[in-house]
Amino acid sequence: MSASPDPSRKHSYEAGKLAKRLRHQVGQAIADFNMIEDGDTVMVCLSGGKDSYTLLDMLLSLQAKAPVRFKLVAVNLDQKQPGFPAHVLPDYLTARSVPFHIIEQDTYSTVTRVIPAGKTMCSLCSRLRRGALYQWAAENGISKIALGHHRDDILGTFFLNLFYQAQLKAMPPKLRSDDGRHVVIRPLAYCKESDIAAYAAERAFPIIPCNLCGSQENLQRKAVGQMLAEWEKLQPGRSENIFRALGSVSPSQLADRKLFDFASLGAAEGVARADAHAWLAGYAGEPAADEIV
Repeated sequence: MSASPDPSRKHSYEAGKLAKRLRHQVGQAIADFNMIEDGDTVMVCLSGGKDSYTLLDMLLSLQAKAPVRFKLVAVNLDQKQPGFPAHVLPDYLTARSVPFHIIEQDTYSTVTRVIPAGKTMCSLCSRLRRGALYQWAAENGISKIALGHHRDDILGTFFLNLFYQAQLKAMPPKLRSDDGRHVVIRPLAYCKESDIAAYAAERAFPIIPCNLCGSQENLQRKAVGQMLAEWEKLQPGRSENIFRALGSVSPSQLADRKLFDFASLGAAEGVARADAHAWLAGYAGEPAADEIV
């Protein structure tokens, strides 16, 4: 009689596969978008959630064998939320010998004063948090700012913009900030949220829940998340296909006149273009019926 499989051995095998998959996806994203270069100082924005912990862990893992030399510094914004366990992140980062800095800024009072009770605080909270992090980065020689957004965040943002803003726009894996001073990277862009959640549980990260906006439900984002989850159940791999489509855009097959010159397509040489107002008025060069006498 053959021996029964060892559950602990199987668990270790699966955990190893998961870690390897995430490292490969992060490394692939970094390479595809040239996110990190030799000599970079990368600021990892650490919130205390599963995504940012996983981001830091993956970058630390890759740093030892990376083809370029780069430094990491973890930065957290202490927003002075009541009951925030201020010791958790310093203790964790010290134990892992990770350079870090805690920015102390009372954005909590600002957000709760400005936003009426019961309203979603995410937008203002995000702007204030981003401003504080960007300012620290500018003052401390940071060349790249790493955020923990993953593939599902990118897809969710794409559909939110599509459904509610009439825009084909998502979160790019790499971007320059609006003021032009910072390069923001999202090394988890290829990673599924479910994989990140499983990895965070396996690594037993000391998760800090957000009691300000994290406790509120963004109903639109939640609805989009449920839609994607249902699609994935009906047709596994659909989310991956949609994500791949974001990197395979054909401007001539859409309708954005700023990205593709439709007006010149097939136009005859030397022929004046009709006035747009004339088309809208139903007049294209001949007198209208009520103008004929």
